[in-house]
Formats: sequence, structure tokens, C-alpha cells
Amino acid sequence: MKVLFLCAGYATRLYPLTLDKPKPLLPIGGKPILDYLLEKVEKIPEVDEVYVVTNQKFASNFENWAAKKKLRFQVRVFNDRTLTNETRLGAVGDMQFVIEEAKLNDDLLVIAGDNLFEFDLNDFVKKAKQKGILIAARYIENLEDMKRYGEIEKDEDGKIIYLKEKPEKPRSHLAASCVYFFKKESLSYIKKYLDEGNNPDQPGRYIEWLYKKVPVFVYEFREKWYDIGNMDQYKKADEEYSRRRNEKI
Repeated sequence: MKVLFLCAGYATRLYPLTLDKPKPLLPIGGKPILDYLLEKVEKIPEVDEVYVVTNQKFASNFENWAAKKKLRFQVRVFNDRTLTNETRLGAVGDMQFVIEEAKLNDDLLVIAGDNLFEFDLNDFVKKAKQKGILIAARYIENLEDMKRYGEIEKDEDGKIIYLKEKPEKPRSHLAASCVYFFKKESLSYIKKYLDEGNNPDQPGRYIEWLYKKVPVFVYEFREKWYDIGNMDQYKKADEEYSRRRNEKI
């Protein structure tokens, strides 16, 4: 099984922090965001390779980060060669870019590089292998907050029956997070989605398209989740993880 971290964004909403450093390598509680994710991935025995997709601006940052890692699997950095926010391939475009560059023929776990979550990723993968295509989603108490996410409704078997990205009038409390598992047989749908001219940037829109064609299932979690999209969310996560680190000292 392969893991792909999506790290090709420019994080303009976090300027000036991200002028010279990519968001996934910003410190949270004194440690890069990506390190927390990598620690979770290390616990999954099936993983034999990790990919990081980034852009021309930040490729060297990730290459230097990866060179310092001593792991049982290789971490490969893929540079999509884009230089600006306006010319980026988009998250779905980057997924297809890596599939082609790596000549991928394996199951794939995809994680946004700015996602901090506390559920057990190994448990997620175990359930994913039973389902085929699985997406993580968290219960959100305040419906108003759901306007920032993809809202999901599922049936009694956990299969998605409705998904709407950034709804104007949310009706569900279940918010999609960018943690996806795709069996290798389903990876060809990504190219089909892009070939149809669909939005290449927001991966939630790909899932919104995909569930209408093949069964897509939900892994619901209630553990903490930080989707670090702006300065307020970044500071909140940093304060929380710094507090925990200090309590351990």
C-alpha cells in the first residue's frame, strides 16, 4: 500500500508564515504538521512507500525534510513543477500526476498535508480494505460550521447517499475530511473525472462525483480534527499541542 500526502498548495491565507515555508512543515507544538501524520502512517504495516506531492516553490523544503527521515519505507517527493497559486494543478490533478509519475498499481491512502486528526489511522485502513473506497468524516455539532466542509449523509451500511461540498444550507452534521482510501482498481476514476473537465482542485468535489458511480463508504470519527486553513485555526492547534507537550515535560 502507498500513501500520498497532498502538499502542493501555496497557503496564501497563512502569509507571512508560508511565504518561504510550506504549510505542512509549519510547526505545531514544536513539530511539523507532517511529522504527526507520518507517525500515524508508520503504524500501518501494509505501507511500503510514502509519496509527498508538492510544487516547484517548496520542493527543496520537502526534499530536505525527507532526507532526514530514517524509516522502514522510502519517502519520495514529487514536484508538480508549478510555481504559482494560479497555475497549480489542484489536489485532484496532483493525485493523477503522482499516479502517472510513480506508475502506481497499488492501493492508495491519500491525506491532506494540513490535516491534523486524532483517530487511529490503522483502524481506518483495516475498515477501508473491507469497503474498497473509504472517506473519513467527523461529526460537527454546529450546522453553521458545516458550510466550510463537504456535508455527508450515509445509509445504515455507511455508504454515502448524499454529499455536497460547502453547502449553503447544511442539513447534515457529518463533515468530510481529506483522508481517503482507494483500492487500486478504483484509481482509474480520477483520470476519468479530470478528462470530463471537472474541478481539479477540491478533492471533496471528486468524492461528490465518485459516489454517484461506485460505492463510497464513510469512516465516522469524533476525535479532534484540525483543518488548518487560516491563521486562527493554526494558532488554535499550536496552542493545544504546545499545552500537551508542556504537560508531558
